[in-house]
Amino acid sequence: MSRDAQMLADEIALREASLADASRELSAGELTREAYEAIEARERAAIEVARARLEELSHAAPGQAVRVRARKKRYLVVAVVCFALVLGVVLWAAVSPRQAGNSITGSLQLGRAQKIQQLLGEAQADIANGNVVAALAAYRQVLAIDATNVQALTQSGWLDFSAGSSDRDAALTTLGVKYLREAVTLAPRNPAPRLYYAIVADSTPGNRALAKGQFEVFLALKPSLGQMAIAKPFLKQLGLRS
Repeated sequence: MSRDAQMLADEIALREASLADASRELSAGELTREAYEAIEARERAAIEVARARLEELSHAAPGQAVRVRARKKRYLVVAVVCFALVLGVVLWAAVSPRQAGNSITGSLQLGRAQKIQQLLGEAQADIANGNVVAALAAYRQVLAIDATNVQALTQSGWLDFSAGSSDRDAALTTLGVKYLREAVTLAPRNPAPRLYYAIVADSTPGNRALAKGQFEVFLALKPSLGQMAIAKPFLKQLGLRS
């Protein structure tokens, strides 16, 4: 096994051990369900990326080693992207479907709201199952009904930015950032879209100052423990106190 492959195998083993520790801490009541889900999402996303890199190394010919290393940086971006997709469920876990009322008055509006909540629930389930295309389609349907829905804007922004970063599609990446900006503008005191936007800024060259400013606002919004668990590595990298 090459040195790079051994390092990846070690990383996978360490992250699997971290998952096992988190599971034990959850069972012992030392970790909240929200914090556990954040840790699980982070570790599983990183494990999947490491396994993909390990698989590529195992099939690479000796002359391709340099190319594999050159793609390492791209995998780091994809790791953040995968992490973000999995965390969609965690960050919006508190959102629950609205219950139907008995009054005829406003029934059209109520039906519209129910449809939106149904689509949001389907999209969350699709993300959890790794069906990104279906999730994005559901979020787009929500935006067709209500172009100001913050959850749909935030998640669509993540998905578009993710796909654009992976495929090096500047137009799609720009669209993702646009959606996230709209979400932050519409809900300036909601820490979830602010966190997504801050991580996107940190993942984009030349936007360190913007990322730092967004994370500072995020911290001032009293985020949840799960959101803080997600933000922690980025805060550390930017020299911000959590």
